[in-house]
Amino acid sequence: MSNWDAEVAVVGLGAWGACALWRMADRGLDVLGVEQFEPGHPLGSSHGGSRMFRVTCLEHPGLVPLARRSLELWHELADAAGRPLFDNRGGLLIGPEDGRIVGGTLRAARRHGITVHRLSHGELTERYGQHAALGPQDIAVWEPSAGILRPEESVRAAVRLARSAGAPVLTGTRVHAVDLVPGGVELRTAARTLRVRQAVVTVGSWLDGLVPGLPLTTLRMPITWFRSGTGDDRYTLDRFPVFMRDLPGGQVLWGNGSEGPHPVKLGLEIHGRPGRPLDPRTDDRSVVAEDWTDLAAVLDTRLPGLEPAPAKVSVCMLTATPDGQFVLGRPGGDPRLVLAGGCNAHGFKHATGIGEALGDLVTGGTPRMPLDFASPDRAALR
Repeated sequence: MSNWDAEVAVVGLGAWGACALWRMADRGLDVLGVEQFEPGHPLGSSHGGSRMFRVTCLEHPGLVPLARRSLELWHELADAAGRPLFDNRGGLLIGPEDGRIVGGTLRAARRHGITVHRLSHGELTERYGQHAALGPQDIAVWEPSAGILRPEESVRAAVRLARSAGAPVLTGTRVHAVDLVPGGVELRTAARTLRVRQAVVTVGSWLDGLVPGLPLTTLRMPITWFRSGTGDDRYTLDRFPVFMRDLPGGQVLWGNGSEGPHPVKLGLEIHGRPGRPLDPRTDDRSVVAEDWTDLAAVLDTRLPGLEPAPAKVSVCMLTATPDGQFVLGRPGGDPRLVLAGGCNAHGFKHATGIGEALGDLVTGGTPRMPLDFASPDRAALR
């Protein structure tokens, strides 16, 4: 090992990288982590105070087994860290029964035997009257296993546990280049070149800068928080759980209720409308009105009682692929390199399971659930 700094390096310690480092270090692998900022930073895709977790993944059938395993590992991470990381209060999926959100949720539940509860239009209105201006065909699916994860705390916990298991972690260290060399990989930083047998590159929106050739697009994803009126307790988390809601025109409203000093968290996606590109290396993340005005315009009728302007806005990033699926695996089968990226705005919930799968790939094993749909060599990425 005199010519090598470690057997494995995990480059980028956001959610996926931090969990990969934790799982590998926990197995006793000779692994080190490299992060350009500090774990839990607000400049990538793993911040914002909460992330929705659900098992009924409607984005691809292969994600349900991954979500189930991830849930087991979220509990394991929380137990090992000695702090709560998952608030399991259940979640609502709202829309027409044949729509993308409710229809996809019900299909996933039937296919995988997941317990969910269907709420009629009347039951939805009676129990969750905050959701106003419902369409005549709107119903809801209640998923008891859903809830919210704590992103910053989870990332820090995973890195802390990896360190405790013996993994060195270099923070404030940006990798400028990943060079494949005979027998391994050289990671070039400003201060030095790290030499490892294998590199697991989990740098999120910086991936195409280190490993060019993948059709990845980084998009700006605003996260907003709104306060309810004085004395209005309808929007607290215990009464207003995490949700996704289909709206007309391809819009999807999502969010969760307020917690203590934290206001109601909300976001709006508009399918078919290209997001605003963002270059993480150069672009300004300052908030502009365009980051929240579309969302604010629907709240007066859809979620009445919230203030018209946000109390806080933060800019997150998502890395999109042409088919909306992750990138997980060895490009071209190269034994020196593993890639993990393309979160597509639904990747955080799977971080622990993905971390375990990356460890399986590094050790030459087969991940416990098939991930062929996320292969970096699939046709959609060519």
